[in-house]
Amino acid sequence: MQVRSEHAFMIRLGHQIRLTRREVERFTKITAFEPAGVRTLTDLEAYIARCKSHYWGASRETQFLHWLIDREAEACRRAA
Repeated sequence: MQVRSEHAFMIRLGHQIRLTRREVERFTKITAFEPAGVRTLTDLEAYIARCKSHYWGASRETQFLHWLIDREAEACRRAA
């Protein structure tokens, strides 16, 4: 029996990280911005802040988008 994982997780070595292709695709699909240059958790936090500042407001759609971004970021943090 072959076990196949649906989730690949970010790779971390010390302070350096590497998002998986799937994580890059999900962040890009959610935000319309590719997380290029994200090499540390600090870079990831800066990317998230840029995305959230681009999509600002109090609408339900914006709140939902911020929730999606936070959910993906939390999954990366847990993997790290």
